[in-house]
Amino acid sequence: MTTTPSNSATSTTSTPSTNWNSARPWRGIMVATALPLRADLSVDYDAYAEHVAWLIENGCDGVVPNGSLGEYQTLTDEERARVVDVAVAAAGSGARVMPGVAAYGSAESRRWAEQAAEAGCGSVLLLPPNAYRAEEEAVRAHYAEVAKAGVPVVAYNNPIDTKVDLIPALLAQLHQEGNIVAVKEFTGDVRRAYELAELAPELDLLIGADDVLLELAIAGAVGWIAGYPNAFPATCSALYHAAVSDDLRTALPLYKSLHPLLRWDSKTEFVQSIKLSMDITGRHGGPVRPPRTPLTGPVEAGVRDATEKAIADGHH
Repeated sequence: MTTTPSNSATSTTSTPSTNWNSARPWRGIMVATALPLRADLSVDYDAYAEHVAWLIENGCDGVVPNGSLGEYQTLTDEERARVVDVAVAAAGSGARVMPGVAAYGSAESRRWAEQAAEAGCGSVLLLPPNAYRAEEEAVRAHYAEVAKAGVPVVAYNNPIDTKVDLIPALLAQLHQEGNIVAVKEFTGDVRRAYELAELAPELDLLIGADDVLLELAIAGAVGWIAGYPNAFPATCSALYHAAVSDDLRTALPLYKSLHPLLRWDSKTEFVQSIKLSMDITGRHGGPVRPPRTPLTGPVEAGVRDATEKAIADGHH
């Protein structure tokens, strides 16, 4: 049944997802969680636990702690490990948790993957080597090393930041070698979805940027590692499920309405933007750790305007 955007969002409020795939727990809406910080920039673990539970209650399938949105680069080892443990406890099932395990060294990434496995996590998210522009042989060895931890590995393709491009042919090879089960595709190049489906039909494509959600869903994506559900989980859940069901009559109006907001997920200031949107919607977004700085000027105004417009349109 086709519904209006506001009704679509309302229908999912406080309703846990019923479409979660326990056999492939990296599918569905996996929210790259923002990490609540106190005024002194310490981690507010209680607020984080509440946030994780709230996301799942509002239609999301799981969470991705210790991603870039979770400011993992600024965390101590103790903080990073505790964030995973809190997420697992709050999600109600470790299988719903996909920790980011990126690190400069393959051995360190493997240790984080082993910690995730011990915590009962269903998958991990792994960037390619990102201390330098790694060659293909190093990329393959990196994924092989981390896969030894025994937890399913989702590759994260973000050549914009890492300068290492996991092109479809390389992803197909990583999958053939048994070292990845899925890819978070962040390039924004929708053409890759079709090539990847031809080269590796069993490799799961996950939407990696909020502002190409509809295009990648139509192209066959089976999951979304998402940013803006941190602030608007119910509406984003309605949008995702309509998109992957090819219900364009529902999805397209929602997508057009939300796109001024979703595009902030792909900008340099995405962490501050999503945290500001959370604050505006009544969630605990809070400050960011340096070297990130609070939003000011036109960027802050743009995020605020897009967030307030989404609220006025009935999204939540």
